Amino acid sequence: MLAVIFDGTLKLVHDYPVPELRPGEAIIRPHLTGVCNTDIEITRGYMGFRGVLGHEFVGTVVACHDETWVGRRVVGEINAACLNCPTCLRGNPTHCPNRTTLGIDRRDGVMAERFSLPISCLHPVPESVSDEAAVFSEPLAAALEIVDQSHIRPTERVAVVGDGKLGAMIVQTLRLTGCDLTLVGRHPERWELYTKQGITCQHSQDVQSAAGSFDVVVDCTGNPKGLATARQLVRPRGRLILKSTFEAASQINLTMLVIDEIQLIGSRCGPFAPALRLLERGLIATAPLISAEYPLRDGLQAFAAAHGQMKVLLRHPD
Repeated sequence: MLAVIFDGTLKLVHDYPVPELRPGEAIIRPHLTGVCNTDIEITRGYMGFRGVLGHEFVGTVVACHDETWVGRRVVGEINAACLNCPTCLRGNPTHCPNRTTLGIDRRDGVMAERFSLPISCLHPVPESVSDEAAVFSEPLAAALEIVDQSHIRPTERVAVVGDGKLGAMIVQTLRLTGCDLTLVGRHPERWELYTKQGITCQHSQDVQSAAGSFDVVVDCTGNPKGLATARQLVRPRGRLILKSTFEAASQINLTMLVIDEIQLIGSRCGPFAPALRLLERGLIATAPLISAEYPLRDGLQAFAAAHGQMKVLLRHPD
């Protein structure tokens, strides 16, 4: 089958093996898949992954031992947990030590004509949610993990550092809390949507005067400089939430984190059901975030275009 793979080099191949149906899993035909910054970081060496890339998708189940799933339009969580270990049994499957991760760690991803994922990871897509919106479910769920982990009070000053793909989901989610929200970024041409939503936008070059003035700061820049900016903005005894994953070393003064008593919170994957509810209710804008769409056969061009762009999508053959 046709697939976009990384084996040390980014490639488009036409003879990749079709996945076999395994117990407890479903074979899915993707309709749309998204190019994520994590996919780009994998091509730079992140996680040492080899195989089919991609983890953002919407598609149809075409084979499953549980036939009630066949024909259903679905999105899916990326962590395939064992569901039997102590970590899973205490309700933390996303941290299962035995898990594989879709398109990231020991499990082929979605940028192919077919892929496999456990039924336990699947979520049906409401009929009113288009494919073009549903493909944002995974990054939107990741944004929701912030408020699932850490209560954002409506009285707090919150800054999101990074106006890229994930930042777009995070600011639209956090604005629903009623907090005093600022987006810090480097791309004013992207800000019209956010200003219309009542979000303050500020260039990262102009934030010196705001140092130490935010109760909560979220870093989703995907680079060490962004983390340094986020650390600069958070007040003593504030919360610094890290959403970035990237293949680079970062330096942060841990001593000053201690002195300022900063709460450092790592945040990764999140809940899909509320993400789908937000999309169903029209509370998250996705159409303005789509920069381009390519057929799967042009996957290499899509990756080239994704650098410095918002969401680039791949459309898969029927």
